[in-house]
Amino acid sequence: MSTENFYNDLPTLNNFIDITESKKFVPVPDDWYILITDIVGSTKAIEAGRYKDVNLIGACCIIAILNIAGKREVPFIFGGDGASILIPPSLFVEAKQALLGTQYFAKQEFNMDLRLGIVPVSAVMEAKYEVKIAKFKVSNTYNQGIFTGGGLTYATQLTKDSATSEIYNIKNIGIPDKADFSGLNCPWQDIASPHGEAISLIVMATSSSCQEENSVYRAVLEEIQKIYGNSENFHPIISENLKLSLKNKNLYSMVKIQEQSSSYLKKLFVFIIIKIKMLIRSFLTRFQTKKAALNLELSKNGLVANTDYRKFDDLLRMIISGKAAQREKLVSYLEKNYQAGKLVYGIHVSDRVLMTCLVPVGVGREVHLVDGADGGYALAAKDMKARINLASK
Repeated sequence: MSTENFYNDLPTLNNFIDITESKKFVPVPDDWYILITDIVGSTKAIEAGRYKDVNLIGACCIIAILNIAGKREVPFIFGGDGASILIPPSLFVEAKQALLGTQYFAKQEFNMDLRLGIVPVSAVMEAKYEVKIAKFKVSNTYNQGIFTGGGLTYATQLTKDSATSEIYNIKNIGIPDKADFSGLNCPWQDIASPHGEAISLIVMATSSSCQEENSVYRAVLEEIQKIYGNSENFHPIISENLKLSLKNKNLYSMVKIQEQSSSYLKKLFVFIIIKIKMLIRSFLTRFQTKKAALNLELSKNGLVANTDYRKFDDLLRMIISGKAAQREKLVSYLEKNYQAGKLVYGIHVSDRVLMTCLVPVGVGREVHLVDGADGGYALAAKDMKARINLASK
């Protein structure tokens, strides 16, 4: 029996808190593959101020796979400095080539090493881990993959552990493959938080019982709602704060994506074209007609609706806009539960977020990847690892 349309055919969850109900999840077919990507040394790169480059390469991994998937829905999770993506067996060969092309691109254009792993779901299941998935409806045009069972975490460990990495990791050793990044765009300035702060939060329940884990995550989500209000209240992006970026550094990153060539003249030509387009767009935004203003507002609102500011892949990840006093209440709650041995958490605080837009060509679906500025999820993960190490002593 073909498993090709397994994910397309899944029913959707309409409420994010439903991720705490195990019965909503189903096993991923054992002939599927887990693609794991992350940037080696991403924390040092972020600390050197290269957080936008790190985010961009992570986004490149996703759009490269979405472009070969076409109209087929492919579940993925963006982690700031990389991504986890699940694919059916029919995409294996093309996906491998696309990832190797992205790896070559990351090294040539940004001098960053991109670690790539391809782990069969069957290998994870043989190790007694589960890869279970549900589909959360973010908007009318974007469904988000939600993962539980520990399988994604285990697959990531396989790609990083020296004892297993040679089995599952791939590297380009011949003529470089090329990847198609069409539909990836990052035209926006860093976006100011509507309420002063933007926190990047990661929470991992520590119980070995599935039921207890679900209880912990449900309690955390309920506490967030209690402190911040409904999701609309803590959404990190509002349309009024979206402003186009005209900085040459940002535009040149777009040039690298659109023109994968060693020719300086070709890149200069593309840079000039992009610059002109952005200047025209900025001018029209400033001196727009009523009709144009309405169209722009509708476009921005659609963009906000398709953001991935909350997700779950064996742990909870959220970008939350709020005030310092609210964050202090949340940290107090998390710390109490950390000391009680129920969870570990990591947090990074900024005053703004960055957003990368993915609109696969000819598909009609779009998703806008959101991360906290100055390091976001990557530094929250570093913070969480420090707590894990402290708890193990």
